[in-house]
Amino acid sequence: MGRHSLPDGYGAGSADPRLRARRRNVALAAVLVLTVAAGTAAAVGGGLFSFGSSCQDDAVRLRVAASPDIAPALKAAAEHARASHVTSDGHCLDIAVTAREAHEVADTLRSGRGAGVQVWVPDSDLWVQRVTGADRATGVTRAGAVASSPVGVAMVPSAARSLGWPDRTYTWTELAGAGLRGDGPGLGAADPARSATGLLALTRLSATASGGKGGGAGVAALVKGLSRRTADGDGQVLATLSGGTGRGEADPNQALVLSEQAAFAHNSAVEDGAGLDLFYPEDGSPRLDYPFTLVDEARLTTDESRAALRFMTFMGQPEGRRILLRHGFRPEADTAPAALVTAAGGRFPQPYAESAPEPASARALQKALGMWTVTVQSARVTAVVDTSASMTERVPGTTRSRMDVTKASLSQALATFTAEDEVGLWTFAAKLDGNRDYRVVVPTKRLGDRVGHGTQRGALAKAFSGLRPVPGGATGLYDTTLAAYRAATGSYARGKFNALVVLTDGVNQDPGSISRSRLVEELEKLADPDRPVPLIAIAVGPEADEEEAERIAAATGGSAHKVSEPSRIHSVILEAIVAAGSRS
Repeated sequence: MGRHSLPDGYGAGSADPRLRARRRNVALAAVLVLTVAAGTAAAVGGGLFSFGSSCQDDAVRLRVAASPDIAPALKAAAEHARASHVTSDGHCLDIAVTAREAHEVADTLRSGRGAGVQVWVPDSDLWVQRVTGADRATGVTRAGAVASSPVGVAMVPSAARSLGWPDRTYTWTELAGAGLRGDGPGLGAADPARSATGLLALTRLSATASGGKGGGAGVAALVKGLSRRTADGDGQVLATLSGGTGRGEADPNQALVLSEQAAFAHNSAVEDGAGLDLFYPEDGSPRLDYPFTLVDEARLTTDESRAALRFMTFMGQPEGRRILLRHGFRPEADTAPAALVTAAGGRFPQPYAESAPEPASARALQKALGMWTVTVQSARVTAVVDTSASMTERVPGTTRSRMDVTKASLSQALATFTAEDEVGLWTFAAKLDGNRDYRVVVPTKRLGDRVGHGTQRGALAKAFSGLRPVPGGATGLYDTTLAAYRAATGSYARGKFNALVVLTDGVNQDPGSISRSRLVEELEKLADPDRPVPLIAIAVGPEADEEEAERIAAATGGSAHKVSEPSRIHSVILEAIVAAGSRS
């Protein structure tokens, strides 16, 4: 499927400069597609997409779904285009814009259902990525970007000035730390699972905080504090300035993770002096980029495709740019209009004109969302670790064994869980405990529970560090998996994310165990959609059978992951949690 494109003179003015090279490549391919599509490229070059004093034929009707923040600007632009007789090939544009939450449209498109629109303008490309990454999704094609808005931290004036605004600058970690400490202003955000603003900020926060004091544990503490002050979505977050969030915090927030445009809109609607001041983090403000996206492009008529692109180019022309500015958007990603910044609560020397950081990778976004999932929802996870003799094998390029690296990675994963999460540990090798191939090392309990003279977390940390391969031990995978899954489903904790993580570097080597087909059959019987416990199978090293792991995991609604580098185990667990959550 090609992308429809236009010459540079008609390009949307808000395109991020980091995307221009990629867009030029896309444009070359798009010219070929447009040439085939009834000579569209020739029409573009001949100026047929132009302003006209009248419409030669019936108007081309388009339905556009847009994020609620930009929908009013697009409606105003559509009305102006209609009143000014903006035409595409002599056809007037009749564009109906509907405000729809981006996460809801993304979920609809991911399922393969139609959204009832020809164009979708979410607030961030991350929603487009989420759709294109799904196997059965409706096709979406990004044609350009129509606006930009950086994400920062807005505060009521008294809180901002107590932190030295506007002269003092902060990193994301420092702002979050200041906002969430006991005497801080209380920092709120929209749920990252439903908000691009929340997820972009969370990704920046987790990336910077993970390298600081406390590492993963420090990130988990920050995220847990933020989760207690989180609103369900962008439409509710500003309301937390006057009351609690309903998630355990009665005190109102005095600081919010907001886009510049959201702060602009809020400040424009309140009385003088009651607006918010805006901090732009010195380590970079991620940006909402409002991708103009064609939905199910192959089914669009030539007139619809041309009209959609004509509307996009109108947004990049002078009147469209003025409309965007009036609604608080930056028409170009690399410019920061002074009047807009001031109205949004920014002021020099806040770094509002700095270039945005490189967009977070899909892996980084997924990892941050996985962190959020296990932190907010709480989890009940039992780890089942292979202790067969093959775990003594060296990891290529290091002096450490598979077990050494696995232990370190499990310790990293443990740091991402909170006191409310339930975590346990089993180990397995053929005939490890009498005739049984497995041993329950630490029963699954809340990490905050007292265990002996310490806590469950301490008991697990000690158990992880004490993992040792069994000399001569074979891999007793099948019987262990069945026993562990039976225990996990039998102790299901409602209201938590329940999962079984089975980590192995080989295939089943116990000739006296059940067969693989029998294992899959029994797992399918135990799996209950109303009490889901996905099995997350992690195949480590070259001897591990990924295909076998996939068959076993699929029987439970889980997922399998081949890991050549054991140090990635902790991130794979988070990725698998996100994947399981998206299917629930």
